[in-house]
Amino acid sequence: MLKFWKKKTGTRDSGLGTRDSADTDAAGQQPEQAPEGLAASSQTGLDAQASPDLDTPTVIADSQTLENPQPQSQGHLERRIPDLERAISHPESPVPSPESRGKQGWRERLAGSVFNRDIRTLFARNPKLDENLLDELETALIGADVGVAASTDLVDDLRKRMATREFADADALLAALRGDLVALLGPVARPLRVESAQKPFVVLMVGVNGVGKTTTIGKLARHLQKHKHSVMLAAGDTFRAAAVEQLRSWGDRNGVAVIAQGSGSDSASVIFDALQSARSKNVDVLIADTAGRLHTQTGLMDELAKIRRVLAKLDANAPHEVLLVIDGTTGQNAINQTRQFLGAIGVTGLVVTKLDGTAKGGVVFALAKEFGLPIRFVGLGETADDLREFEPAAFVDALLPASIGSGSS
Repeated sequence: MLKFWKKKTGTRDSGLGTRDSADTDAAGQQPEQAPEGLAASSQTGLDAQASPDLDTPTVIADSQTLENPQPQSQGHLERRIPDLERAISHPESPVPSPESRGKQGWRERLAGSVFNRDIRTLFARNPKLDENLLDELETALIGADVGVAASTDLVDDLRKRMATREFADADALLAALRGDLVALLGPVARPLRVESAQKPFVVLMVGVNGVGKTTTIGKLARHLQKHKHSVMLAAGDTFRAAAVEQLRSWGDRNGVAVIAQGSGSDSASVIFDALQSARSKNVDVLIADTAGRLHTQTGLMDELAKIRRVLAKLDANAPHEVLLVIDGTTGQNAINQTRQFLGAIGVTGLVVTKLDGTAKGGVVFALAKEFGLPIRFVGLGETADDLREFEPAAFVDALLPASIGSGSS
């Protein structure tokens, strides 16, 4: 018995002593013992179902352990056989898609919003269906930047349906609110589509200072690369000295060429040169940065019109997309900015940033109600992968409480 214990201890040390590539070595030996589908199981969550016992042969795959499996380890293998057979028969089915992983993050990202907090607080006490509830709901919606027009329409619809006794309880009213919110956003949920007939497809990025425009450009470049598009960036923000370096940093990070000139150069000239370069290199998409400007700065707004005129000399349809970047925390200012940029340059789509954290969140509904412009993307975090295509159902579900009285976000 003593000799057996020493042998087992040696096996454990052997597995741990092969640096942290022991798992890799083990994975590398799997094709010799099972079809290729078995290797895929380590990426589908099957390993997470097995016990992390160090004596398990699937973790420490040295020859001594395989020759002398312990009874407990054999039990782990027996329990895993059905899962492994399913992985071999259907290796593709257990793998979660990037889209499904993104949807799972919406609630977590938006849990701190004012919209989520106030609506959750209102319904957590399982309120009585009456006018007081509707008044409180309207106040909460307006306070979360949904806007007076949209809030009034939403509550009036609920009031009419409540009068016909459509709702049995507050839970039913919350479900109806969810449906109305999704319906409001449905028409504006139109993802950006790069037209292959327009090459290069020119995207002009506009917005006021501080909305995260240059960062959004870097994230958008990553998104387009994932969809197999080649990308070039134009450093058209010659007004701010650090803007060119910031864009170059994103270019280096994504492996994307950046066309730039010195600080103070003519922005239209930079973007014109970039379009010529993108054409010669057969690039799919050119994303052009522009100087952050207040919507009240007439001179800088006029510069946007100049950029459009200059681009038209090479391509009468350029820019093919004008994305206005809006800070989701700015409320009514976002409405004013959209109105001014729409008149100056002809905005074709919106990107709403900074919706994670403590943003109110309701401005998205106000924008949809007021303008009906496509909301192409929303920014839900700091990483390059946190620029998400807008999904109304996922967005609304993340803002509303999971259920009445649960207090969950």
